[in-house]
Amino acid sequence: MVSNSVVLVTVDCLRADHVGFLGYDRLTTPFLDSLASESVVLPAAVAAGSPTYYSFPATFASRPPLALGRDVLGIAPGEPTLASVLLESGYRTAAFSAANPYISPRFGYESGFDTFEDFLANDTGAVSNVTVDALRRPSRINQVIAYGSHQLGPLGNVYDELYFQYCQRWATSTPKSMSELRRFPSADVVVNAAIAWLNSIGDSPFFLWLHLMDPHAPYYPTEEGIQMLKLREVSPFRARYLNSLWQRKELGVRRLRQHRDDVVGLYDAGIRWVDFQVKRLVENLRDLGHWQKCVFALTADHGEEFLDHGGRFHPPVGLFEEIVHVPFMLRVPSLPKKSQPKSAFSLLNLSPTLLDALQIEVPTDFFGKSCWARMKEGIGWDEPAIIECVSGCTNPFWPQQRIGPRILGVRDSRYKLILHFDESRELMFDLEVDPRELSPLPVDADRPIRRRLLDHARAHLAAKQNESARLRARIRDIRLECAKPVA
Repeated sequence: MVSNSVVLVTVDCLRADHVGFLGYDRLTTPFLDSLASESVVLPAAVAAGSPTYYSFPATFASRPPLALGRDVLGIAPGEPTLASVLLESGYRTAAFSAANPYISPRFGYESGFDTFEDFLANDTGAVSNVTVDALRRPSRINQVIAYGSHQLGPLGNVYDELYFQYCQRWATSTPKSMSELRRFPSADVVVNAAIAWLNSIGDSPFFLWLHLMDPHAPYYPTEEGIQMLKLREVSPFRARYLNSLWQRKELGVRRLRQHRDDVVGLYDAGIRWVDFQVKRLVENLRDLGHWQKCVFALTADHGEEFLDHGGRFHPPVGLFEEIVHVPFMLRVPSLPKKSQPKSAFSLLNLSPTLLDALQIEVPTDFFGKSCWARMKEGIGWDEPAIIECVSGCTNPFWPQQRIGPRILGVRDSRYKLILHFDESRELMFDLEVDPRELSPLPVDADRPIRRRLLDHARAHLAAKQNESARLRARIRDIRLECAKPVA
């Protein structure tokens, strides 16, 4: 029997340590902080993979990212998902995603939705972090000068800096607003579409998914978000300069660190705008009379690195906390708030947990387990979270990048083991003593714990593959490849 409706908000690149309800001291999430007081908040929620294309198969289909093979991405045709189960249970279903191509129909994410709006005008291919028009391709003569200067040691760095400044200050027009630089629809655009849909469905029970991209690079927050966060005024030119500089691969950590706080400010302003728009959404749900019979969940697909381990953005090269530790809150009407243990909660368990909270049968094809009964009582669990990705696969639209070595992480409430298959290297961290993961434990330390985590990794790798789902996904991919026009 259908009762409660469901709203799921996922925020791209949202680190757990940048929301107030998990301890951040900057006022990025005042509304969500207030909502946390009536919600289950899990302090150790963990993405099942990173980036997005390794995270969402677990979130929506409760299936490990690489369970269908490293060459398969997204949701397989006919694979049960949270949306398809709710659709079959009598829910109206809608998704509004802010132009992330990795969660588009190309990868099966429209399955189970009556309405699916991804704001992609066309299939433009992969999202790239190199997006600033100021960094134009050098002319032939500039290429010759660049090559010659880089043969002369430090002179190459001088050339790079001069060319960068030239591109920023003289070769391109000065942007007039953040909106002309932004690559993704801001959260207000997505929320407006969701509100219009909510207003059209009457009293029908529904499942609504919103995916918001405001914290994603390049970091061009709305002017309102900047003002709400009380940042010093940031001009569009300054924002473009910072984003361009932050993307320069040749710069070392020392030079980049001088600008880190300014870049993080732009990122945080994006979070602040998301918070305000979620408030608008909830107010609309209240006005329509849905809120008191609505399950609300918020999480992220992964986090974002700001030189924590010398890197930027979220490429699949490591599974450190800044990338895989995500916020998670779950509000269920009339559920008393209980403090939650620090048990690791994998987003692999999100769909089974939501369905269990709705008293809807969980598909047997789901790999994850419901944690709902323990959440209600504030009781912990022992099962560690498994995290995985293909090392170096930064553009899955190039199939050859998908067939690389695996990185596998196993995280419990205190320890994390990271296995790099390309280097036969393993790193284990005590997150209680070393939360920033700067000092791996010696290989002979805590052997029983290491053995236990390795056993979980081995069991994960030995899990049986769903061959029929894999075959359907491969057939879809082959058909799409064959449908491409010949160059």
